[in-house]
Amino acid sequence: MAARLIEDDPELAHRHALSAARRAGRIAIVRETLAITAYLTGDYALALRELRTYRRISGSDNQIALMVDSERGVGRPERALELGRSVDRAALDTPVRVALAIAMSGARLDLGQNQEALDELQLPQLNPDLVFSWSPSLFDAYAETLEALGRESEAAVWRQRSLVAVEALDQSAADDEGETMVVVEEFLTEEELEALGHNFVEVGVEPEAPEAESEAVASEAADDSEPEAVESTEPAESTPDAIEADEVPAEAAPSEERSTGESTAVEEA
Repeated sequence: MAARLIEDDPELAHRHALSAARRAGRIAIVRETLAITAYLTGDYALALRELRTYRRISGSDNQIALMVDSERGVGRPERALELGRSVDRAALDTPVRVALAIAMSGARLDLGQNQEALDELQLPQLNPDLVFSWSPSLFDAYAETLEALGRESEAAVWRQRSLVAVEALDQSAADDEGETMVVVEEFLTEEELEALGHNFVEVGVEPEAPEAESEAVASEAADDSEPEAVESTEPAESTPDAIEADEVPAEAAPSEERSTGESTAVEEA
């Protein structure tokens, strides 16, 4: 539920994430979601704490950029730079590496290191002829840094390139609605489902018939020399969850997401 609300209502998403964390605090994705909603609502201290917990549980650096930006949010740009330098950027996925460069550039701008901020953004991905999901943010960050250096005309060019990139991505999404998508399956264990407050029924197990109906079936079976199998058609009663909005499917449905490696060629107006 929190993931569905993040863009439309970050405050409500944050409340859902807090509720989930109280019940399933040892699950990495729960702590990650709480960190993201805290960041979006401006609670950078909480975001940083939850991101550290997520990193410890998962062993992943995929939210390192958000950690760096949260350090900036609590007024510690030096710590942000130190944190960013502590990871091997070559080992990061391209979207994470680009996001980290943007966060590091912002930290340097906070310190008045404008030229160094520009240098942080000198990446192979800073290419106006090919557009990826991260391109608009990267182009905007580059424009902002150019403005800090007083290079207004160059900044205006990159602002325009960012707009062109957004339009190209929107058009690509509209054109590719029927394309084959990359499917990533993620399954939760029964323990994790229970921790999230979900009542589930095992696949292949018939729901139990109500007691009165069971007695009637048993009596009927005793009178027949060749009893027939009785299959209950009534679904098992499920106990309402504490918070209905946080319900998690019994078998995690495959999520569909487009590969971030796909690029779209663009032509500037």
